[in-house]
Amino acid sequence: MARLFGTDGVRGVANIEPMTAEMALQIGRATAYVCKRHDRRGYKHRIVIGKDTRLSGYMIENALTAGICSMGVNVFLVGPMPTPGIAFITHSMRADAGLVISASHNPYQDNGIKIFSRTGYKLPDADEDEIEQLITSGHIRDIRPTADEVGKALRIDDARGRYIVFCKNTFPEDLSFEGLKIVLDCANGATYKVAPIIFSELGADVVTLHNEPNGMNINDHCGSQHTQDLRTRVLAEQAQLGLAFDGDGDRLIAVDEKGEELTGDHIMAICAKIYQERGLLRNNLVIATVMSNFGFHAAMKKLGIEVGIAPVGDRYVLEMMKERGAVLGGEASGHMIFLDQHTTGDGIISALQLLAAMCAAQQPLSELARVMHFAPQKMINVTVKQKPPLEEVPVLQQAIRAAEVELGDGGRVLIRYSGTQAMCRVMVEGPTVETTNRLCQSLADTVKKCLT
Repeated sequence: MARLFGTDGVRGVANIEPMTAEMALQIGRATAYVCKRHDRRGYKHRIVIGKDTRLSGYMIENALTAGICSMGVNVFLVGPMPTPGIAFITHSMRADAGLVISASHNPYQDNGIKIFSRTGYKLPDADEDEIEQLITSGHIRDIRPTADEVGKALRIDDARGRYIVFCKNTFPEDLSFEGLKIVLDCANGATYKVAPIIFSELGADVVTLHNEPNGMNINDHCGSQHTQDLRTRVLAEQAQLGLAFDGDGDRLIAVDEKGEELTGDHIMAICAKIYQERGLLRNNLVIATVMSNFGFHAAMKKLGIEVGIAPVGDRYVLEMMKERGAVLGGEASGHMIFLDQHTTGDGIISALQLLAAMCAAQQPLSELARVMHFAPQKMINVTVKQKPPLEEVPVLQQAIRAAEVELGDGGRVLIRYSGTQAMCRVMVEGPTVETTNRLCQSLADTVKKCLT
């Protein structure tokens, strides 16, 4: 049986294993069981549940609630709210855990369950392993409190307001958005209510796109992965910038006043420079992943900032940040962690930090983005029939070495398997678009010959 928990909780197509109501009930029961070991000193154990705007969220929310209550733990329901908002509410309300029903940037037919610990950090691997073992062994089905000990579900109406205040408090009090026009793309997802309020209350003139969720339009040609509408609207409105969130609000992609898209690497480079200038960049260190652009590394080297390289996944970025004492880390996809502000990646807080850099520098975003030159990049996904260790495929290794010799110090090659699909990802970054595309296609052809 495949492992239930991936790098970011449980995820799959809604109403198909493992994202069924039956599995959600078991996850709720097992999570409640693990949480009951916390010493509540006479208080009832409690778990927060939030979700994004997917239609299947209702089904999974009710199943999780039933499972948790059946184990004698109370449930606090907060409704649609960004994933980082659930992390904040869980910690601030001193709950035992927080569950988020979301598949992040995936299409509406997918869904998932992410679990935060009482500290506001993602649940440790050991606790996820125990939850999975309780479910797969069937042991959790035999543990049942008596009827007078079951839990109850309560709706928390002020959770959204608490999170709004928390986010606003991360923005420097001596700065203001007065005079700024900002276009927000809420991806018809979890930020659709809170984001416009936060930026408006801080003084910005806000234009909002894709903030009318219907349960099936989340991430649908909008949000952080599809910025064309945002780029067009920024130019039409003559706005200073555009901000695109993903479905659960933990990612940010920006658009400058000229309509150019800025990746997470650009945003991290801008914020790293400002943090360094202000003496806030602890240990003069930023944590990135193997997917960060070659240009990001060149920019950090020029600034004298060390870059730690973590595996792909915000969980691994956070682990390395804590191990090495970094306050800034993230991924090119726009999932960034400002550890001096929050315990997890938060698209809204990332946007506030970017805007703080703009306001402090009193420069347009396009000028700030010049700190980094984005190296031409090409990625080709190749469907494979087998996944032998890549280092044990001689023909492919020879082709990789030849490409690396041609690139020299002007680029790099990264070939890795997908963790969830029968796919090999071939990525090349180089000095020109022509060289980059040619080498990537050649390597992809080699992968096809060797692995299909």
